[in-house]
Amino acid sequence: MPASRVPKLRITKKTVPPEWALLELTLLKTQSDACRNFFDRYFDDQGYLNCIPRWGGNDGPDDAAENFLNWTILHALGGPDDILDMYTTAWEGHLRQYTEAKTTSVPLATDGMYYREFPVMFDWFHHGEWLSAFVLQGLSTPYDSTYIDRSRRYAGLYMNEDPLAPNYDPDKKIIKSMFNGSRGPLLRKATALDWAGDPIELEGRFKPGHGERTFQEMLAHFKDYQDVVGDHPLNLGATTLAFNAYALTGESKYFDWLVEYVDAWVDRINQNNGIIPTNIGLDGSIGGECDGKWYGGTYGWSFTVQVPQTGEMAHRPSFGRGLFGFGNALLLTGNQQYISPWRNMLDQVNSNAIEKAGLKQYPHMYGDDGWYDFTDQRYSEGSHEIYYWSMDPKDIKLGPENRWESYINGEDPEYPVDALRNDFNNLRKKVQSINLDSATPDTRMSDDLNLINPATTDTLTQLMLGGLAPGRQGSPLHCRVRYFDPENRRAGLPEGVAALVERISADQTTLLLVNTDHVKQRQLIIQGGAYGEHNILSVAMGDEKLPVNQSSFIVSLAPGSGDRLILDMERYANRPSFSFPWI
Repeated sequence: MPASRVPKLRITKKTVPPEWALLELTLLKTQSDACRNFFDRYFDDQGYLNCIPRWGGNDGPDDAAENFLNWTILHALGGPDDILDMYTTAWEGHLRQYTEAKTTSVPLATDGMYYREFPVMFDWFHHGEWLSAFVLQGLSTPYDSTYIDRSRRYAGLYMNEDPLAPNYDPDKKIIKSMFNGSRGPLLRKATALDWAGDPIELEGRFKPGHGERTFQEMLAHFKDYQDVVGDHPLNLGATTLAFNAYALTGESKYFDWLVEYVDAWVDRINQNNGIIPTNIGLDGSIGGECDGKWYGGTYGWSFTVQVPQTGEMAHRPSFGRGLFGFGNALLLTGNQQYISPWRNMLDQVNSNAIEKAGLKQYPHMYGDDGWYDFTDQRYSEGSHEIYYWSMDPKDIKLGPENRWESYINGEDPEYPVDALRNDFNNLRKKVQSINLDSATPDTRMSDDLNLINPATTDTLTQLMLGGLAPGRQGSPLHCRVRYFDPENRRAGLPEGVAALVERISADQTTLLLVNTDHVKQRQLIIQGGAYGEHNILSVAMGDEKLPVNQSSFIVSLAPGSGDRLILDMERYANRPSFSFPWI
């Protein structure tokens, strides 16, 4: 659209910067400073992590990549450019480090833990964690040719574009194993060694995150993680790769594959009385690799295992991360029907509640003897996401109370300041842990640093973007608005500008903007959604109403100014794209 026809709004109302705005901008700066110290201490000049590189579900390559979790979203919010530079160095170094790293006892990775810059063969619980920063890189670098090439190649691994990676059966519409990757699917039962990695000295040297004291306990932790053959809801994580490739290129093959695969899972839920099955056989049948048990499979509905250190039983049904595959289909198509099966499943599970001592008890697991693990909490896996995607007031009752949800519905006005202050406390503790860390690289596991990574962006994503915190499951960014700095030609808010999404409904977003700089004017572009998926119909400021009817508009903020904007929106009206809204 010609520049003369771009909707433009000018804010001139003088304001004193509110506390939330000062906290927000200070948090952006402080955690960026802390990330620099973290990077200098824990990464070498090549971007290699200063640790013992190992394979496995305890402290494997995915945990190494989690150490720069949230760095890409931090930059996309408005963090400094060197955050993106450090991420790029760490990501490139990580790919080299774990391509060079080889196992000696685990057959899956004796020729390298990565092949073609992707894990050779593992599950989407861990693939998702590994990819969490990468899939959001496109928010800042949508035109980077290396990023585009990798995104195509990664998606192609699940579309049989690589002859060494026949992960997908297009006839049965299944990913053939829960273990999959650049070397294809694992078509045998997994062993504890496949999960735990090579033997390693532990006592007095390392402190595994699961609390194991010996390598034998590491093996015991994974002894029941065997049933991986066949499709699994976790594999819906692979749809994020197709989503990214589509949002970068617009090529229909990625759209078509994503819709085909999610549609197959919708059919399976319908065939299984409204409950998502956790094993699909190689013949396409529900429970086909688990003696017909729809609830079988590692991380499935019946996945209760023994903790080796204590002998206690632990429930580990991690299939819930598959929810984001349905969210990807919603982002791509705009069809709200993609979230209906999961919503209906919550009701279906909770309909099996029992009465005990006068109290209702709800099930969370299903095994050979039926429903079990009854608690007084309703089964609510994915409830907050369902409500966010639908914005149907009835859906807020699907899950427990959530302060952010209360806030965006006009309640709990103290939430922004409370949440930002809490993030400062968490950041302070992380920095203290970094300063007190006396480990050397040869006594450090890759996941030792996960909890002290200073990038603290969940609250900022909620408050600045009106969005779901992407977390560590490899999800795209779901948000109501995003910002761009046209002067510096980059993603994120311009320096000195603070933003707060104050209210959200199905068709409106209330946004506060403040220019904390009392000397310089600032200009920004406001976009509907992370990928321009939401159409902005109009924007109102006081008595002024500006027609927009596109995915973005321009705002100029006079020095020291601020105001409240009300955006009328049509959500999920546009096909998603990483493209910057430069006019």
